[in-house]
Amino acid sequence: MNGSVEACDGKRAEGAAASVGDEVALRDIRPLPVWFFASEGIAAGAWDFLKADSNSWMVLGALAVVNIVIGVTVFAKRRKLLKAMLKNSHTRAIFLGLVALRLGLHLILGLLGTPVTTVAGHWAMAALMSATTVGLLWFDQRTCFRALGIAPAHP
Repeated sequence: MNGSVEACDGKRAEGAAASVGDEVALRDIRPLPVWFFASEGIAAGAWDFLKADSNSWMVLGALAVVNIVIGVTVFAKRRKLLKAMLKNSHTRAIFLGLVALRLGLHLILGLLGTPVTTVAGHWAMAALMSATTVGLLWFDQRTCFRALGIAPAHP
């Protein structure tokens, strides 16, 4: 296959056959651990974290720096996988779906007369957005690996 992006999108590389080197390189890629997606989950809940506690911006900033350092050092070998997931149409759909979920929930709760205004409500919304993001990104990665035919033996 000519890159993992086409495979994750469900498209075939037009007329390009995979070389043995590409197949070996793809088989050597290991999935990102679920904990790596926690930083994206925290970013998805950041607005509510900030609404719940205005001092949480320091923690969010520190976690962003840690995420960047981990991405540059520990996961340097998996950079190709990270780029493929970021370019993947499924990942973009997840992003848009999460934005729609946040806006939709706030709109529906507002129309019902129960807007999220309390600290507990913001913590609950942050937890919901974080857990949903981690779960969807993990599922997207798993789907990509299956599409590539390199699904790991363990879940």
